[in-house]
Amino acid sequence: MKLNKGLLLICLLIATKGIAQHSEIDSIRNMLGAEKDDTAKVNSLLALSRAYLSVDPLHAINYADSARGLSERLHYQKGSAYAFKNIGNAYSKGGKYLEALENWEKSLALFTAIGDKVGMANILSNEGAAYYNKSDDARALELYLKALKIAEETADTIRIATVLQNIGAVYSNKASTLDKALEYYQRAYPFCLAAGNKEAIGNVEVNIGEIYLTRGNDSLALSYFEKSLEALRGSDSSYTPYPLNDIGKVYAIRKDYANAIHYHQQAFEIARKLNTTLYMAQSLIGMADTYLEQGGLQKAIEYYRKAVVIAEQLSSVNYELKNACAGLALSYARSGDYVNAYRYQSKLTDLKDSLYNIDTDKKLSGLQFNFDIQKKQSQIDLLTKDKALQDLTLKRQRVTRNALIAGLILVFIIVLIIYRDYRTKIRTNRLLDSQKAEIERLLLNILPVEVAKELQTSGKAEPRYYENVSVLFTDFKSFSMIAETLTPQEVVSELNACFNAFDEIIEKYQLEKIKTIGDSYMCAGGIPTSDDSHPARMIEASLEIQQFIRDRNKKKIALGQTPWDLRVGINVGPVVAGVVGRKKYAYDIWGSTVNIASRMESNGEPGKVNISAAAYERVKDIYNCTYRGKIFAKNIGEVDMYFVESPKTPSDAAGPEYHPLELTRSLTAS
Repeated sequence: MKLNKGLLLICLLIATKGIAQHSEIDSIRNMLGAEKDDTAKVNSLLALSRAYLSVDPLHAINYADSARGLSERLHYQKGSAYAFKNIGNAYSKGGKYLEALENWEKSLALFTAIGDKVGMANILSNEGAAYYNKSDDARALELYLKALKIAEETADTIRIATVLQNIGAVYSNKASTLDKALEYYQRAYPFCLAAGNKEAIGNVEVNIGEIYLTRGNDSLALSYFEKSLEALRGSDSSYTPYPLNDIGKVYAIRKDYANAIHYHQQAFEIARKLNTTLYMAQSLIGMADTYLEQGGLQKAIEYYRKAVVIAEQLSSVNYELKNACAGLALSYARSGDYVNAYRYQSKLTDLKDSLYNIDTDKKLSGLQFNFDIQKKQSQIDLLTKDKALQDLTLKRQRVTRNALIAGLILVFIIVLIIYRDYRTKIRTNRLLDSQKAEIERLLLNILPVEVAKELQTSGKAEPRYYENVSVLFTDFKSFSMIAETLTPQEVVSELNACFNAFDEIIEKYQLEKIKTIGDSYMCAGGIPTSDDSHPARMIEASLEIQQFIRDRNKKKIALGQTPWDLRVGINVGPVVAGVVGRKKYAYDIWGSTVNIASRMESNGEPGKVNISAAAYERVKDIYNCTYRGKIFAKNIGEVDMYFVESPKTPSDAAGPEYHPLELTRSLTAS
């Protein structure tokens, strides 16, 4: 519940009349020159200090300190009390809570001395906010309850409303105390209404709504979000986008995606007019989440990318940026764009590590703050005690012992926290590594290793020209007629069995599968890594494929089933290979070599391996081939064809007893 914390601290630490403009600052400074050193001048200095609080905290401290000095000379305790209060407010605004508490304690002592209960409640509430910001919820509650008791005694409506909301904010930090949070928000609600402060009304309503949404009561949550929106619009508040985004979340939960987009869009437009970057990013993420939920992947990607651009303006590391990157990784993965999914998953991992370090630093900072408070309190106690020297020595020893014990306890707590967070980080990293490995596996399953690495490195893969590549096509004879006699499931099952076997064979001979088109299978040798033995390896693979089909057909005939006869065609020559497009990447090859290989297949015969003259010239010394005649190829002319019959025997090869592949390497090397 990020809104309540920001809005409540403004109510606590800044005067309710708002921030003075530069013209008001000039007006007060002009009056100072004409005023005497009296209480009126003290009040002017205090007003100037309050005006500078949001403009320049250092100037606010200087003017408050001038008011303090003049008040002490005039013995004006009320002026001194407000001076210390303003100094504390300025330090708090800069995150220096230790210095803020020192000055607020002095202010509280003076307000107590003069019986100013309104001032006392104000300071106690401020101190509670400081401890709340340093994650000391127990101490914050103690101070808030004291402030509430005094505010109720003085019937200070706005202070009661503010403190009750602050107490609710403390209880809302844990799921186990949400009931207490709701109790205090509901107690604050009538006081906000009585004070007529629409911004406070809108804030408490949205806080109540978020608790109901967390509990799953979206109807009641929506009612409070709509009330909050009406109140904040009536106050021209910069927080108006917050309930609009919450309303969008409710409609998204209800799967009313049109209304969800409508309210997130409204929130974005208002945030853009007010230039509130945080709410702009949250609105865009809300729209992207909605599009992702309804399956609009391209729209989701578009809005997540916009959110990333705006979130990066907040800081290099923030939760909005993490959420946008997580959404992009998931959206790209679902759309099949594994390169971009991997890119944003990696960025998400880096962001999680950075946020983990930031959270750890905050925890350590909170522990150090509490330790500094303890040391400061010990020093104050020592300075204010007026006892004998031996008692002072004993107390110092006791303080030292306690500080040592406290230090050891703090070290133990820190070690436990770091160890726990370390274990969480290890588990998270294992999950992210598993997801990254899965993305890489999917990418390598559709692309050659070299091409996949090039895509991961540069985001694209340049097409390449290869001078010498073997291309193979297969096709089942009369496939359409056979398919008409079988169910679709039987057809797909048979193709799957055959193509799985083909995959194993071409992998055995280190060839590259290109694609399947219907009942046609296409592969190539000599890409993406060039070598000279690919023609023989292609012939060996094609013969083994035909043998597989013959063996499979024997079983079919024995079972009374129709055999599936296969034609195979091979050509050797130059091709262009690469990846085209940006979605659903596919590695493919182009050129007349591919077209002639296809013609070799279509003009072949079942059970045979039909090769072109170019392929024949590469393997004629190691395979027995039969000349078949010529066919005409478009833009090429007539092309000779040969059937591969069998490997030549050692005597045919006129050399040692080489396997055909070994003979090919020998001939190439000679």
